[in-house]
Amino acid sequence: DEQLDLDDGRWEDIHVVTGALKLFLRELPEPLVPFSHFDKFIAAIKIQDPAMRGRCIRDLVLSLPPAHHDTMKVLFCHLCRVIDHKEENRMSVQSIAIVFGPTLLRPASEESNMAMHMVFQNQVVEHILNHYSYIF
Repeated sequence: DEQLDLDDGRWEDIHVVTGALKLFLRELPEPLVPFSHFDKFIAAIKIQDPAMRGRCIRDLVLSLPPAHHDTMKVLFCHLCRVIDHKEENRMSVQSIAIVFGPTLLRPASEESNMAMHMVFQNQVVEHILNHYSYIF
């Protein structure tokens, strides 16, 4: 119910806004990619054939619950706009994937192969960003 005044000076620092968004997404009871889809996305990004991998990831995104899908569409559209300005903000596709991968995709329980998962989490986010228009 809190009303935010975005003209307030404390919102001028883009790191504050970005940090708030990332914190919000991290603290969701279930991530944007639901726990039930985590292993499916990890398996999909490991597919060697690029065309098959692309179709599989698109189908998985389409299979997300509507609230997850619609939020992902808006968020990734915005992140693509951020990437369009990478010369000024130094946020490439890879940088965005590193920042948002573990926040948007995480397993239901932390496992011993967390470092390996992180590589694939980043790759999934990078793939969706690189193929946004095909997926959405």
